[in-house]
Amino acid sequence: MFFAVDIGNTNIVLAVHDGEKWVQTFRVYSDQAKTGDEYFVILDSLFTHAGVLKDSVDRAAVSSVVPNLSRSLQKNVQRLFDVNPLMINHNVKTGLKNETIPPELGNDLLCNAAQAHKLRPGNAVMVCDFGTALTFTTVSGEGSVLGAAIAPGLLTAVRALFHGTAQLPQVELQIPKTVVGRNSEESIRSGIMYGYSGLVQHMIERTESEIGEKLYVIATGGLSRTIAPIIPRIDEVCPNQTLDGIKLISDLNS
Repeated sequence: MFFAVDIGNTNIVLAVHDGEKWVQTFRVYSDQAKTGDEYFVILDSLFTHAGVLKDSVDRAAVSSVVPNLSRSLQKNVQRLFDVNPLMINHNVKTGLKNETIPPELGNDLLCNAAQAHKLRPGNAVMVCDFGTALTFTTVSGEGSVLGAAIAPGLLTAVRALFHGTAQLPQVELQIPKTVVGRNSEESIRSGIMYGYSGLVQHMIERTESEIGEKLYVIATGGLSRTIAPIIPRIDEVCPNQTLDGIKLISDLNS
């Protein structure tokens, strides 16, 4: 089986693939204050309680945007499974044109782009990732990474409102029934959900205008399923886009 680690700014996603599908997925908080031993206990406990046999994992890969956690997770994968994981970076095979990958492109966006090109070869594709940051990664039909755009994520914006104001509450995001809210919670939901839907729609249209062709748009990330119904230009929701990209890159480099 294949083990994937996606280290993000807010969460670390751990997943096991049996060759056909993702059979186990775990999510833990990204905490740079934790020691490698603490993470080992967490990972070992998760796998034990899930009934995953550690000797069944024969391949692994790690994508990270938090350098301080990369080495810790790499060592723990080695300790748990006796497997040396592929550490994804810009020098590995991705199926993309390596010379077009921007030097500062995050590994998560690299995985998103690689999987997008695999899903829609010959099409220009944009991946909208609704995570801690809202990111837009665009790849051409020939496999060139055209670039990316980054905005604060939906939950990041909500937390900023909550911490930066005296009377606004922290709310659970869902699509409100009306744009005009009658209380604080409805008003925040409207501003965030409909405001961000307009932002995404506009970014898609501006990108298409710049590159001169229509995009196939994939949504991924924690809130992608929640907001997708009010963004007409989203063609497909792929919750496991980044994990699938990690597995694709591992397959290409195995």
